[in-house]
Amino acid sequence: MSRRPRRRHAESRARRWPWCAFLAATLASGGCAAPIRTTTVTPSLTDELLANPGMGWQTFHRFANSDIHLDGLPSSSAYFRLYWSEIEPVEGQIDFAKLDDLLARARRAGQKLALRIMCAGTDDAKIHVPQWLRDKGCPGFDYQYEGKGPRRWVPDMDQPLFQEAHFRLIAALGQRYDGHSDLDSIDIGSVGLWGEWHMSGTGLALPRLETRLAVLDAWCRAFPRTPKVMLIADEEVLRAAVQRGCGWRADCLGDLGGFSKTWNHMDHLYRQQVEKTDARDAWHTAPVAFESCWDMRKWKESGWDIDTIFDYALDLHASYINNKSVPLPPGSRPQVERMLRRLGYRLVLSRLRHATATRPGAALQLSMEWENTGVAPPYFDAFLAFRLAPRTGGEPWVSVSATTVRGWLPGPRTIDAVLQLPEDLPRGIYEIGVAVVDPDTRAPAVRLGITGRTADGWIPLSRVEVR
Repeated sequence: MSRRPRRRHAESRARRWPWCAFLAATLASGGCAAPIRTTTVTPSLTDELLANPGMGWQTFHRFANSDIHLDGLPSSSAYFRLYWSEIEPVEGQIDFAKLDDLLARARRAGQKLALRIMCAGTDDAKIHVPQWLRDKGCPGFDYQYEGKGPRRWVPDMDQPLFQEAHFRLIAALGQRYDGHSDLDSIDIGSVGLWGEWHMSGTGLALPRLETRLAVLDAWCRAFPRTPKVMLIADEEVLRAAVQRGCGWRADCLGDLGGFSKTWNHMDHLYRQQVEKTDARDAWHTAPVAFESCWDMRKWKESGWDIDTIFDYALDLHASYINNKSVPLPPGSRPQVERMLRRLGYRLVLSRLRHATATRPGAALQLSMEWENTGVAPPYFDAFLAFRLAPRTGGEPWVSVSATTVRGWLPGPRTIDAVLQLPEDLPRGIYEIGVAVVDPDTRAPAVRLGITGRTADGWIPLSRVEVR
C-alpha cells in the first residue's frame, strides 16, 4: 500500500527539482542509495569593462584598433553612415568590395559593423543619391539647409523610379549581408536628412506615409535576422517599426538646453515619442541606441550633469552609446566606466551546484543561478556550453546546451542543465568550465562578469570525479 504513493511523490519531486531525479529513480525501483554528495561554487564578480557583441561604446567611422580617443575603453561596435551614391555609383553595380572591407576591418578590430544608408545630407556633395538616378529622369527637389550654403537635390521618394531602384538596392544588400557574422545592426536611414526621418531646415516635406512605410517594409524584408533600429523622429513609422520588431535610435543624447531655453531633446522628445509610438517595451526584443548631442565635451562646458545623462539612457534600457569618437572631457572617465558596467547586458553566473562524483555514461546535473546585471538583454543567439577538461591533460569534452541567452532580461534566473556524459569518458578528475558560445563556431562569444577567464575564453569553475 505504501509503495505506490511513494513512487508518485518521488516522481513529482523529480519534475520540480532535477536534483531529486536520481533519488526518485532509486525509490521507484525499490532500491536504496547513499546520499549524493554535492558541491556549490560561488564565482567571484569582476568589475572589468567587457566588450561584448550587440552592445557597448560605439566608435564612429573608425575602428577600435585605430581610434586613439577610445583610450583603452572596450568597443565591440563600429558605426558607419554611407550615402547611396557611395555604394552604387554605377547603376546595378553595388560596391560590395567597400562594404566587405568595412566588415573585415571590423572583425580585425574585434568589432561588428553597424550601418546606415542615407539619401540626403548637408555635406559638400550636392547630390547624395547616385547621379545616374537623376539622369534617368527621377523627379526631385532642390533644397538649401537653413537658408545657407549651396543648394542640394533630393529625389522624390514617392516616385516609382526611385522606389524601384532603391528597393532593389536594399534587397541586394539583404541577400548578401543579412545575418552576416560581422554585421552588428542596420540603422534604417533611407528617409530624411542624414537618414534621420525628418527634413527639418529644408522647407521640404517627408514622402507620403505610404512611401515611408514601404521603405520600412523593404528593410525589414531584406534583413529579417539582423537587429534593426530607426531614428525616433517619425512617429507613424516608428510605431510600425516597433510592431515589426525593430528598436529605436536617438541622435541627441545629453541636450538639456543647447538649442532652446524652453525645449530640449531629453525632457521634451524622447520619452514622449516612446509613449506615443508604443515603443516603451521595444527594448525587450530589439536594441535602443543613443548618439551624443554635439559630444560629451559640450555637456561638460554647459555644466550638464554627465551621470544624470547616462542614467537617463540606462533608464531607457540603452544597449549602445556613441560619442562620435572624440576625446572625453577631462575627469569624465570614471563616469563613463560606471555607465559601461550597466549598458546593454552583463551576464553573471552567481552560483553553480553539482554532484562531486559521477560515472561514464551518466547524466551530470548542473544547477545554476544566473543574473543579467545590465539594463537590456542580448538580441542574438549564443548558447550556454560546458567543458570537462581532464586535470592530467588531454582532449576536453564539450557540451553545448540548447539554452540561448537571447532575450535574457535584466534580473536573476535559474538554469538547470544535464550533461549526458559519453560511455567511453575516461575516469579521472575533470575541471568543469563554462562559456557562452557562438552557435556556428562553438567558440566563446560573450564575456561573463566573473573572474577566471582563460586565454581561450572559457572559465574553469569546479571539479568533478568520473569513477
